[in-house]
Amino acid sequence: MTDLDLRLVRYFTAVAAHLHYGRAAAELHIAQPSLSRQISQLEAQVGSRLLDRTRQGTRLTEAGEAFLPLAHELLRSSEQATAAARTAARPTRITVGYTASLIVTPAVQNLRHKHPDADVRTLHLEWNEPRDALLDRRVDAAITRLPLHTDGLHVTVLYDEPKLLLVPLGHRLADKESVTLDDIDEEPIPRFPDPQFDAYWRIDPRPGGRPAPDGPPAETIEDKLEYIAAGQAVAIVPAALFAAGVRPDLTTVPLHGVEPGHVVVATREGDRARLVAAFRTSARDCLSG
Repeated sequence: MTDLDLRLVRYFTAVAAHLHYGRAAAELHIAQPSLSRQISQLEAQVGSRLLDRTRQGTRLTEAGEAFLPLAHELLRSSEQATAAARTAARPTRITVGYTASLIVTPAVQNLRHKHPDADVRTLHLEWNEPRDALLDRRVDAAITRLPLHTDGLHVTVLYDEPKLLLVPLGHRLADKESVTLDDIDEEPIPRFPDPQFDAYWRIDPRPGGRPAPDGPPAETIEDKLEYIAAGQAVAIVPAALFAAGVRPDLTTVPLHGVEPGHVVVATREGDRARLVAAFRTSARDCLSG
């Protein structure tokens, strides 16, 4: 039986992600020759070549293709085991995650006031991170928006949030007091890779079953903003995220006739830690409405 070095496994996943030793070495903050030696050491432990270097670049071998998903799973399991042990060793610590423009300060301060012995920390999360961050135990509670894949989670709606239309300055709708879906029936809206998130924020299908207009693909919110600023799309957005204005070349218009969004508190299903329960109460008391 071979005991794999998790550090080497992590190095392998970095090279597999970049398919380039130089870029992987820069991400890992190690020298490229050292990275090459580490990968060779891992291949010796595994007993098979995982990566090939050719004139066209670096590619995964068949063995590397088979090893990669299990390598990711191994690293996730290691992180979860470490986080679980730390949680058990420090039962007075809680980390609260939150996504863009959602303010958790009142609930966090309330929790600190009621549990002065607790180590209460906060962590900003990207729009698509809350579920993974909870299940990986990077956070113990998250304040975020629906839609959210809720399997394995306990989710409570805290309050509703209006939706706005985000357009570039000078757009034909920019000076309107309000708009409806009919006004943007032909306007392209950026597409996100997550199908649930994409359908929710493009309102696809539209009332009556017609499909929402297609739009350019966007991996991040920043990509979406750039498309809109360039006049290539508009977007339906949560009010709090853009109420103060995120960039001077964009503006928002109230969007009527659509269901509001929902801000929620999410925790791991079955998590009975006293601080998690206490934070859920603080969130309901301090953030609802």
